[in-house]
Amino acid sequence: MDYRLEIDTLGEVKVPSDAYYGAQTQRAVGNFPISGIHLQSEFVRAQAIIKYAAAGANMEAGALDKKIGDAIAKAADEVLSGRMADQFVVDIFQAGAGTSQNMNINEVLANRAAELLGGKKGEYKLVHPNDHVNMAQSTNDTIHVAIHIAAVTEIYNKLLPALDNLEKELARKEKDFDSIIKCGRTHLQDAVPIRLGQEFSAYAAMMRNNKKRIAESLDGLKELVIGGTAVGTGLNAPKGYRKYVIKYINEKTGHDFRIAANMFEAMQSFDAVVEFAGALRTLTTGLKKIADDMRLLGSGPRTGFNEVRLPPVQPGSSIMPGKVNPVLAEMLNMICSHAVGNDACIVHAAQAGQLELNVMMPIIAYNLIQEIQILAAGMNTFAEKCISGLGANEKVCLRFAERSTSLATALNPLVGYHHAAQLAQRAFNEDRSVRELASEQKLADKETLDKALNLHRMTESPDES
Repeated sequence: MDYRLEIDTLGEVKVPSDAYYGAQTQRAVGNFPISGIHLQSEFVRAQAIIKYAAAGANMEAGALDKKIGDAIAKAADEVLSGRMADQFVVDIFQAGAGTSQNMNINEVLANRAAELLGGKKGEYKLVHPNDHVNMAQSTNDTIHVAIHIAAVTEIYNKLLPALDNLEKELARKEKDFDSIIKCGRTHLQDAVPIRLGQEFSAYAAMMRNNKKRIAESLDGLKELVIGGTAVGTGLNAPKGYRKYVIKYINEKTGHDFRIAANMFEAMQSFDAVVEFAGALRTLTTGLKKIADDMRLLGSGPRTGFNEVRLPPVQPGSSIMPGKVNPVLAEMLNMICSHAVGNDACIVHAAQAGQLELNVMMPIIAYNLIQEIQILAAGMNTFAEKCISGLGANEKVCLRFAERSTSLATALNPLVGYHHAAQLAQRAFNEDRSVRELASEQKLADKETLDKALNLHRMTESPDES
């Protein structure tokens, strides 16, 4: 491989001659050969937005030469378009706070901007990664801000639309299944009747509530510590920089980010991320419940519940012919397990902030972005390939409802709890229905019994019936 020789504050470094990154990035590549995992492209784009905005703000504040600033902005736009994506090569397990990640983009933009101005990579005479690209910035504020920008962007672009999609499909099934009576179950034991549509109404409502929680916690992510530089004081930032830089960030993203109310709190803590992670945790809990329920309700087909028909999307066994598994629900289960791991890492890393800085930012960034992305993709796939094509086995549902010994509950007002319990026990022991025994014992006249044991009436609240 051809190399060029670069010099940083520690000495000489060999850098691949065609690389847009420079000495500090190359040192990080050598120092951290850990996982081969890099921060997501969405994070890199967030970094590019920050560098674009910083160049604009520094020019507007009169601190940066316009020719240099315009070249940096143009180079940042190229990164935003996906160019030079292969130049972001630092492992996620890297120097604390993400210094190597920040220098990676500083060097890429400096070398590309220099090219645009007629210079060569690695010279840094025309555009310097620290003096120009990183002007009025620090790793400490820019990596923190990139986490917020990347997360908010992914929430609007992917997570909220996926939530809408899943909620819509669940609500459609709520309506389609509204007339289907089935046996309710508590403790996984037979309970009083419920309508299948009512079960699905719970799932749809869970998603609506999750959208509200996410929207509320999203607001905290819109506070940015940009312009705090190293510790929140804003040292080396020109007058007006914060006002200008937030303006350019909002123009570039189309969102309504704002400067943090307290720069020191925003620099030191990740409370806003932890709050949002809590909303994701609630979403994950609900998704796992729905996935588990679909596996139970679709179990069988001969020896399980078999109350719903899961779409057969692929063969389920390499040895048992004709077997079809609940693979979409299983996929969502795995995503939820992984999301719990993402959340644990985020919370643990967020607790590791000491004094003026949390140095765990790269893994907070990676896990937060990944959790948002896999939950969004999982919800879309589950909605489109499972819930959308879900059917109901109405006869099975009704048969289970009629056979439930818990129907005796509806006779409590007529005969009392103790007598109803005896009736339920006898129905089970003799493998007969509560309705049949109640009629046989003439516990009440036919009209009264029919009203008491009307399955649909049992599923309505007193205000509905």
